[in-house]
Amino acid sequence: SRVIGQIALAEFGNPAGLIRAGGNLFLPSANSGLAQIGVAGDGARGSISAGFLEMSNVDLAREFTDMIVAQRGFQANSRVISTSDEVLQELVNLKR
Repeated sequence: SRVIGQIALAEFGNPAGLIRAGGNLFLPSANSGLAQIGVAGDGARGSISAGFLEMSNVDLAREFTDMIVAQRGFQANSRVISTSDEVLQELVNLKR
């Protein structure tokens, strides 16, 4: 293989100070500091590997657990509404 170029990576003193520009783009600000440009794998900069896919930042087991909890909460709320509807219907029937 032959090297035809290098991809530069930038890091900032305060990444939380970057301004969101949308579409996974960020702009530097006075709070973020100046960009420190270097090559991949140098210092604290990450590495770039060809032919690899990035892992998702989501814990699937945790998300499925949260989904099941939300579903059970929805079912419980539905039962509460059905029960209150039945109670109100009984009250209406008692008044007649």
